[in-house]
Amino acid sequence: MIQIKNRYTDIVIFESKTATTIKECVVEAIKSKANLSKANLSEADLSEADLSKADLSKADLSEADLSKANLSKANLWKANLSEANLSEANLSEADLSKADLSKADLSEADLSKANLSKANLWKANLSEANLSEANLSEADLSKANLSEANLSEANLSKADLSEADLSEVDLVYCKMDKKVFKQITEEWFEWTIID
Repeated sequence: MIQIKNRYTDIVIFESKTATTIKECVVEAIKSKANLSKANLSEADLSEADLSKADLSKADLSEADLSKANLSKANLWKANLSEANLSEANLSEADLSKADLSKADLSEADLSKANLSKANLWKANLSEANLSEANLSEADLSKANLSEANLSEANLSKADLSEADLSEVDLVYCKMDKKVFKQITEEWFEWTIID
């Protein structure tokens, strides 16, 4: 028997009598439309799991392995995903607003049309990620690795890109304010001097 508990109260929010792993338990919970908001799933191995449309708002997924997982249209509002492995994960159209993704590995992840407004992406690895049409307004992307990321048509209004790696980033039709534009052009100017 495997249980999923509330991260704040330690009360059991889902229990499986057939699952042998936490991944099987979480998938079963989602299939039964269980509410996993505030779930404690820190350090869980959820790699390649189908978690599409799951309600994981305010859940603790810190240091979890979500590589290649399907989280499309998932609700991850205010979730703790710090230091999580989300490489090659499908997060298209997911709600990650106000989520903590600091130091998370999102390399090659699909974040197209995702809502990342006010998200904490400090030191996150977003290299080669697809962020096309994503909402990154007011997101903290300071010291993030955005090399070769696709940010076409993304909203970067009021985002913090200080010290972010923007090498070979695609910013076609990207929405940004003057402060963001200044940060980006200063980074590019520094690169041309170094080259």
